[in-house]
Parts: sequence; structure tokens; C-alpha cells
Amino acid sequence: MVAKKCSDEDFIALFDAIGAKKASELIGVTERNVYARRRNLETKFGPISSPSNPRPSVPGRLPLELKNGTVLVGSDFHIWPGEESTCLRAFKKFVDDIKPNVVILNGDVMDFPRISRHPQNWEKAPDPQEEIEAAQDHLSDIEKAAKRGTRKVWTQGNHDARFEQMIANALPQYRGVKGVHLYDHFATWERAMSCFINEGVDGGATMVKHRWKSGMGATRANTLNAGVSMVTGHLHSQNVRPLSDYNRFDRYGVDTGCVADKEHRAFTYTEDSALDWRSGFALLTYKDGRLMFPELVTKWDDRHVQFRGQVIRV
Repeated sequence: MVAKKCSDEDFIALFDAIGAKKASELIGVTERNVYARRRNLETKFGPISSPSNPRPSVPGRLPLELKNGTVLVGSDFHIWPGEESTCLRAFKKFVDDIKPNVVILNGDVMDFPRISRHPQNWEKAPDPQEEIEAAQDHLSDIEKAAKRGTRKVWTQGNHDARFEQMIANALPQYRGVKGVHLYDHFATWERAMSCFINEGVDGGATMVKHRWKSGMGATRANTLNAGVSMVTGHLHSQNVRPLSDYNRFDRYGVDTGCVADKEHRAFTYTEDSALDWRSGFALLTYKDGRLMFPELVTKWDDRHVQFRGQVIRV
């Protein structure tokens, strides 16, 4: 089928009115191409909304509504080429088995050690292009495992930001060139600094972002200060901290842990210290807009994860 001509203005209006899937059918191109064009136009005109993705009221925030369903959240994948962590295999399996309504990659999908501000050691680390290609392969697996219509969200982590920061600092005049933005290489994923699920819903409002507070009490401090349930990564510790007060509903602070294996070579900077980290991710379930007690999937050994009292092979 030959694609129909569509001006930038018509494309923006079309995407805003009917979304990516219907726009792809009407124009006669793939949904991937629609998202790629949207990404290019956003570098010129700013964020473009859709019926399922309303224009955010706060820059960088992606609003999302989910009355009944599930959200799978993984953070700190730190993907290197040629290696697949236990929990990355598990994450793909859970996407395939559970078919969540939303999949969120909550930052640090790649590691980018070669463009880190930290000193390099003698061990060979992958180049950014190698990491991007590896991540494209793994994210493609996730996309194939997801059900049709699944929202795929990527909230930015500090390691993800390294890619654009280095280019912006060295070559600011390249701002509009395709490829200098990390998300140019992952056009089917909705990008954001944060994802606010069910904003304003009692017992259901949930902020998902890569990081905020630090320290041993971070999960409690996050939800205490946010006033809503809050899901983060970054600290790799994996835990759930419920919080009760005079409000009607409990809220939860969640650290999803790290999808990467904590023994991975990317973490040699820890100097073989005892790490209070756990490899895993989280499953959020919403009933009538309210967040149920968050569930954790945690690495058991190199071939298994534990979930709901079972040891599952991956």
C-alpha cells in the first residue's frame, strides 16, 4: 500500500484526534513509522498529545489513567551487549504471561560506562552504539510479548541522560539532528521524566519516576513527602513501605530493585562491597482505580525468580 501524503499540520491534528494505531491505518504506514514521525515533529513543535496520552500539565510528566488492570515496572536494566540478566529474562516472561496494560522502564535501561564522568578501568566496556543495539533487541522482545494496545513508557534515569548530556555539552549546535537524542533510537516507547498514574484518585494516585530521596528510608520518605504512592528505582534495594495516616487510604513507597544482576561487571565501582541490593521488579495492580498492595518479583538464583510464594524458572 502506498502511503498517503500528510502534511505536518495534518499529522499533528490526526495524531491528537485518533492516536497512533488509527493514524497508521489511515495514512497507510506502520505504527512504528507514525511514532518515529511524531518524535521528529516534537523536536520542532514540542509534545504532541493523543487520546490515550493527554498533553501533560507539567513538562516531562506523562499522565496515565488505569481503573482496572496491571502495570509492570522495572528499573536499572543496565543492559550490556551479549549478556542477559536473570531478571531481564523474567521481565520478558512476565510481560508475556501477565499481559499488563502498561509496561514502564523506570530509568537506567542502559549503563553507558564509556561516557561516564567516573574514571574508566582497564576492563573493556561497550561503546554506546553497542549498548543501543543490544537494548533495541531486548526491548523488541518486550514489545512482541506485550498484548496489543499495551502502553510502553520509558522514564529517564541518570544513566540514560548521559547519552544526550555528552553530545549537548560538546556539540550544542547538533540539537536538532536526528540520532543525538536517545529516544530517536526507541521511537515506539513513550518518553517522560515521570509517569503519574491516576492523578487525583483517592488510594490510586501513583507517581513513577527513576529517583528522588536517598538513603535507607528513601521509600518511606518518598511517599511521605509526595503525598501519593511513589515507585522508584536507582537505589537497587527493592522493598515496599506502606504508609498510613489520617487519610482514608494507605499509600506505598516502592523501590523496584534492579533488573540487572547485582554481580554484573557494570558495578565494579562498588569494589566488591557487600551490597544491600536485590535484583527484581514490581507489579502494580489497580482495582476500581485504587492501588492494591504492590507485589515484587525477586531473583532466586541464576535460573529462577520468586513470586507469590512460588519459584519460577526463567
